Amino acid sequence: MGNIVTYKANGRDAQGYLALPPSGNGPGVVVIQEWWGLVPQIKGVADGLAREGFVALTPDLYHGKTTTSPDEAGKLMMALRIDEAEKDLRGAVRYLLASGEVTSKKVGTIGFCMGGALSLFAASKNAEVGGCVVFYGGHPNVKPDLASLQAPVLGLYAEKDGFVTPESVKKLDAELTHLGKRHEFHTYPGVDHAFMNETGKNYDPAAAADAWRRAVAFLKAELR
Repeated sequence: MGNIVTYKANGRDAQGYLALPPSGNGPGVVVIQEWWGLVPQIKGVADGLAREGFVALTPDLYHGKTTTSPDEAGKLMMALRIDEAEKDLRGAVRYLLASGEVTSKKVGTIGFCMGGALSLFAASKNAEVGGCVVFYGGHPNVKPDLASLQAPVLGLYAEKDGFVTPESVKKLDAELTHLGKRHEFHTYPGVDHAFMNETGKNYDPAAAADAWRRAVAFLKAELR
């Protein structure tokens, strides 16, 4: 459905995968990759959002690098410069808002694992984000500025997750509550990290279907 586009990110060129809805226009959403890179699976998420009526842009945060090896993915994730990723994400937000295809005044962010942490990070850094979806978001070097967060947050987590643990989710929930930030968290029982990724061993169709329904409804409500 989509194609690779080039956009400006802090004065330099960045690239991403852009998927348009059948109507040709709709609310804008930035889709943020897992640690694998801009692989077909995450492009498929953008395509799925396009079918739901969104203009979806997935920035290539690894600048052309992808992998199917967990070891290599871990190295790529830890080598990612968060300041540079933030520039790429900020550029993606601005690209969408300047696009004639985007009908919303603000855009959404949605991310998975590493991308989930960056979804919250981008929302905390950009007032132009009007809705933030976090799928089991975690990265040891990503520290969102929660006090500056303006967008409401939908968090979707896994009970058996050993990376983004239920304890860490409770801590984030408490921090957002303390700061008075609007948020809604759901933890799926009996499922593990990356339950949304249909190409992985932890994929859970029932949890994935319910989480997708919640995410789409949330973004439609917040970006209407």
